[in-house]
Amino acid sequence: AVIALQEGIATKEDIDTTMKLGTNNPMGPLTLADFIGLDTCLAIMKVLHNELGDSKYRPAVLLQKYVDAGWLGRKSGRGFYDYTA
Repeated sequence: AVIALQEGIATKEDIDTTMKLGTNNPMGPLTLADFIGLDTCLAIMKVLHNELGDSKYRPAVLLQKYVDAGWLGRKSGRGFYDYTA
């Protein structure tokens, strides 16, 4: 989902809505990542990539940029969505 957003394939809202409706989950993957914490998601992706050696687990550049910027999701008030309002 992050790579789709990074590549401009769809908007964050479209990605989340499509996945919510298509998989019957209560929230889309980007909203879920914000809820979990982008730093936590990044750490998980790094472990999976390093331990399994599979490129499909390589963290998206956009995810690393958000974490580096301090955009950690709900806990920081900003992630893929803005929670400051």
